[in-house]
Amino acid sequence: MRVRLGHVGHFGLSVHDPDASARWWGERFDLHEIFRFEDGVGVSNDAITIVFHRGRPAPSALGHMSFHLDDMDELRAALETLREHGVKLEDPGDEIGPESPGSPHLALWFHDPDGYRWELSVQNGTRS
Repeated sequence: MRVRLGHVGHFGLSVHDPDASARWWGERFDLHEIFRFEDGVGVSNDAITIVFHRGRPAPSALGHMSFHLDDMDELRAALETLREHGVKLEDPGDEIGPESPGSPHLALWFHDPDGYRWELSVQNGTRS
């Protein structure tokens, strides 16, 4: 028998300053604080909870995390919001592109202040 995995409940990241990370995410994304504990804070929306705890960030351990958006209008609006907030984007000037060569999925990638890499994507975005 194999264990069936459900939806992601939450994931935790080591960050320099949990309060600063929670603020950074809350100012740019639809996340709000739902709990705090000694040296940590959790932020959430209807889809995900991210728990930031004080520690040494290890961005290379994660690779990246992807969030799917509903359509290309949302992805373009997200790009503008990230630009307005001075977020470090990959591929400046050509930020939205295929997830991989020949992929129908379109995405953009960015980095948070602790160096973690994130992706926002639209599945089958080339067809939108």
